[in-house]
Amino acid sequence: MEAMLREGRAALEQCGRDASGVHVVLGNQACDLDSMVSAIAFAYFLTKTSLEQKTAFIPVLNIAQSEFPLRGECTFLLRESRFPKDVLIFRDEIDLHGLHREGRLSLTLVDHNVLSRGDAALENVVTEVIDHHPLERPSTPGCVVTSEPVGSCTTLVMERIVQRAPNILDEQLAFLLHSTIVLDCINMAPAAGKVTPKDWEYVALLESRFYHLSPRATIFDALQKAKFDVSGLTTEQMLRKDLKVVFGGDLRLAISAVYLMLEDFLAHPSVKEDLEEFCLIRGYDALVTMTISFDEKQQPSRQLAVYSPSNHLRDLVCNTLEKSPVLQLLPMHSPSSEISAYSQGNSLASRKKVLPIIESLLKAGEAEGAVAIDTHQEWGENRTSADALPPCHPEDIGQDEDLQLPPTPMNSLVEGCPLDIGLPKLTPEAILEKFSSMPAEELSDTA
Repeated sequence: MEAMLREGRAALEQCGRDASGVHVVLGNQACDLDSMVSAIAFAYFLTKTSLEQKTAFIPVLNIAQSEFPLRGECTFLLRESRFPKDVLIFRDEIDLHGLHREGRLSLTLVDHNVLSRGDAALENVVTEVIDHHPLERPSTPGCVVTSEPVGSCTTLVMERIVQRAPNILDEQLAFLLHSTIVLDCINMAPAAGKVTPKDWEYVALLESRFYHLSPRATIFDALQKAKFDVSGLTTEQMLRKDLKVVFGGDLRLAISAVYLMLEDFLAHPSVKEDLEEFCLIRGYDALVTMTISFDEKQQPSRQLAVYSPSNHLRDLVCNTLEKSPVLQLLPMHSPSSEISAYSQGNSLASRKKVLPIIESLLKAGEAEGAVAIDTHQEWGENRTSADALPPCHPEDIGQDEDLQLPPTPMNSLVEGCPLDIGLPKLTPEAILEKFSSMPAEELSDTA
């Protein structure tokens, strides 16, 4: 696979000197492990099986190269598989729209089935889609769609490899595929509600052919730890790692998830200055930081902090959150008057619960004019009228060209995945009960 990627990079460098075609396998904008491995594995499959001699098949990670260090599980798995990161191609290293204008681009989408708003012009060169999310794209001629609600998109990519080119499976590719499916399917635990019979089938196939694969529990625990590890990250990187933004009138409010105890996060000697710089550079009027950590029994603990240089806006956000019976906030000590800190009585209330509260506040402020405060004076002259944006749904983050921030990765603990309440209590009885509830024909398919 390394040779394939190096050839792809060389082909990009040749783009200006020849008329060869470029077929990009594009992952989603979250660039989680499933998206990355699906793109690499399927591009490798196309390289080995395609009859198009003058086409370069290139996997593209759909984030800027600078964002990749924030994908802890991705960097960990590449390091464990001895896969060199310098051969990867990121979105800011390839001009897809330029290739499209030259008539040399074709696309396969993996782990998503609809292009982002900024890439809508590329729709007519999408020739294939492989995805496990609900299908949102209309049927179009010339585009082959594989859509199935399995636990991992990598499962569908592996199915294609096994059916059409099983000989390309080697130790390195098997390790990438196996690790990704195990992580996405929460260690194949039926109680977590993610794994399907097809995921089981291909994990079992890999384990039967490649005896040196790491035990499931070992690789799952290591990837989970790497995914939420923030050691070595700056405050700015921690805030940017898992971020969503909501807009209302001329206000931008950011909500970051940080995998650390709030006390430790706020103990940084320059935390107030770091938060101020983070918001100032990006034009955010307020920042809600939601932290999550686990005790020795893997039970979650959540805390929350609100920062804004505007006393009025900060009080408005805090009062709204304090009144919510969902969060059950209790005040905590804060190192700065511009930061309000709280512990959450309800440790299961993730960012998914906070977003609607903030959105309702902004909508009410727009309707009544109550939130239209003069926050621009708080920031001095650093913001201009161009920063005032119309209301925007939080999932539009990543579509705004000024922000270039990835959406939240799948399975994130801030979005209410099964791990919100700790690891599932997996027992032999639970496995037997799960299999006994499966239709007989499904069980026969996995044999």
